[in-house]
Parts: sequence; C-alpha cells; structure tokens
Amino acid sequence: MRIEFCLPAAHLDLSPLHRAAVLTLRHLVETGPIGLTPNYALKRYFVTWAAEAFDWPGYRTEDLYAVNKVLNEHDFPPLYALHDLLLAGKLVRRRKGFLYITKFGKDLLAHPVSLWLALTQHMLATTEVDWLSILNAINIAASVTDRDFGGGAALVYVHVLRPLAWLGLLQEEARVFTKSPLWGAALSFEAGTPMTRH
Repeated sequence: MRIEFCLPAAHLDLSPLHRAAVLTLRHLVETGPIGLTPNYALKRYFVTWAAEAFDWPGYRTEDLYAVNKVLNEHDFPPLYALHDLLLAGKLVRRRKGFLYITKFGKDLLAHPVSLWLALTQHMLATTEVDWLSILNAINIAASVTDRDFGGGAALVYVHVLRPLAWLGLLQEEARVFTKSPLWGAALSFEAGTPMTRH
C-alpha cells in the first residue's frame, strides 16, 4: 500500500531534503562526479561543500564544526540520508570510486515536484512505520511531540517526526512539530485517512 500525495507545486522550499537533493544533483551536472572513499562515503571536500551549501537547520556549518574538527559524511546525518535516498531511487550510481548522476536523476532535476515525490516515497519506505495511522493522527492534531505516539521518544523522533520535517511536511521548534503549508498542499484526506493506492 502506498500513500498518494498530491502534486505540491508550491511550498517545496520548505523541504530541506528537496533543496539538498537539487543542490547535489545540480553539482553533479555542473561540476562532475563526486569522489568516494574506499568505504563508498562521499569525500570530505564534498561534505564540506554540502554543509555550507545546504544551510540545513540544526546542522549548519557552525553546528557541525562545534563537535567535529573535520567533516566526514557520517558527521552530517542529513547528507548521509540523502546519499542513501538518491542511490535507492536510482538518481545516482557509483562507478570506479565516483558518484554519478543518472539519466533519471537528470530528468527529476528538471521536474522539482516529481523529485520531491520520489524522495518522499523512498524515505517513507525505509522505515517500518504505520504511516497511515501516523499521518492521520498528525492531521487531526494542532501539534505533536515525540511523546505523543508512545514507545521510545528518541525512536519516534528519528524515524517519524524528523523525516517528515526533513521532507518539509512538518515544522519543528523546540521539539514541537506543527503542520507546514506543504502538508496541506501535498496530502488529501478522505474519510479521516490519507488517500492510498494498493
């Protein structure tokens, strides 16, 4: 079962993940392949560039260098997640120590809404979460926190609320999450639950 998203032509700027994907794919087109370490991580020069270019809330350059002398990919969790998503979605591929953009990646770069939809479907598919129940619960609430869903609060934050914020569907302030304008543009609810496709 897949959740059906509308085509959110507006408010994509609220998604830090989408912005980072556009910047990364554009970098691959304009600058060329990105070097990989022997362990297939992105090389430091790109991680440093990404930290500055993404300007990711909570992971800005000053935040990252406050706890790291040099930046490796695993020191920048949003980039680590983006790398996996781009590979899973076949927007990029590895070859001979470098990361290349694929034809599909170039196609999606030219179609921002389709890019966001692809990132969203792949991100939601990476976790064993009952997204129908979660999205419905959030839809009827004014705001939510990681303690509203039971279980380990840290796990809820990492696997549910933070991904939705990275996609731009939620906005976070002091670990309290509210629906963003992108939520209403991207999701349509019928009979209390989001539209689905089996």
